[in-house]
Amino acid sequence: MDLYEHQARQLFEEHGILVPRAEVADSPAAARDIARRLGGRVVVKAQVRTGGRGKAGGVRLAEDPAAAERTARRILGMDIKGHPVRSVMLAEPVDIESEFYVSYVLDRAAGHFLAIASAEGGTEIEEVAANRPESVARIPVDPAEGVTPAKADEIVRAAGLPPRTADILIRLWRVLTREDALLVEVNPLVRTTRGQLVALDGKVTLDDNARFRQTRWGDDGDSHDDPLEASAAAKGLNYVKLDGEVGVIGNGAGLVMATLDVVAGCGARPADFLDIGGGASARVMSDGLSVVLSDPDVRSVLVNVFGGITACDAVADGIVRALDAVAPTKPIVVRLDGNNAVRGRAVLDHRAHPLVRQATTMDDAARLAARLADTS
Repeated sequence: MDLYEHQARQLFEEHGILVPRAEVADSPAAARDIARRLGGRVVVKAQVRTGGRGKAGGVRLAEDPAAAERTARRILGMDIKGHPVRSVMLAEPVDIESEFYVSYVLDRAAGHFLAIASAEGGTEIEEVAANRPESVARIPVDPAEGVTPAKADEIVRAAGLPPRTADILIRLWRVLTREDALLVEVNPLVRTTRGQLVALDGKVTLDDNARFRQTRWGDDGDSHDDPLEASAAAKGLNYVKLDGEVGVIGNGAGLVMATLDVVAGCGARPADFLDIGGGASARVMSDGLSVVLSDPDVRSVLVNVFGGITACDAVADGIVRALDAVAPTKPIVVRLDGNNAVRGRAVLDHRAHPLVRQATTMDDAARLAARLADTS
């Protein structure tokens, strides 16, 4: 259950995280009225459940209420990565001194949450990790222990964040745990010229299994604008559409995040985030591969699985099932390691599909997938 930015912002505010004053409009006239109430000069932001809004022209500064009305008229109705813009949020601008990135995400395979933080916020974290991997800290968080002051200080030191960010990290953890979230992200978290720490943008994904406790969001928090995300959600898959050409499938959020980074480091762009989870069955693997292969932007697919609870032969059976059901036209690179990996590789060797290639390491698999995406 992905929330819109304005909904994520509401959660942040409820848990004591500072956010700019803002309101939501679904018409140019309403945008003009809101801008007037907020003091005239506002940032107009498209409300869609995807990243890259700024690059698509969905985030613009308006100098006065009349400009806000014109800007809202331009943004409303836009299509951003398959997401139609039906509303905009108008927010007070802030004077930024520096930008940071902080998030928590569930690592299903490892059985814990992962804190990801960087002193270089404001851009996509995959891009930062690809160009300057040393600038992104990844700290495991034991869900039983949570983010204590000591753990928050550890994250701050590892990422080179301002010391006062520790309090924000503790409050974000409360958002995660008290609101049944699987992902909480702030990008950017900014320090203003007045020394305040302010969450300028936020992304929150709630656990569908806790929907009965999150009824206040209703259908609005449960719909998927992107048809691929809707299809994946119907199959119970943890899938997020990205703006790239290499489809990525892995088991565990941490492994998938690492795979996205390695793909980006090979000069390609990931087309999605798809975590099939620990203990994934052949059916889950088949469903996931079918969704990724149906993305017209995908030129190659990278399946990266480290078998623990997940058995690699079950993953291989799922790949074979998908090959028979979908009849793919795009190359698929598979890296299997861990539990039953030898048997899984043998299953794929026996099927001998001309579009399936195997690699023994994640780096080799990513390089091959990137090369195939570039030439296909």
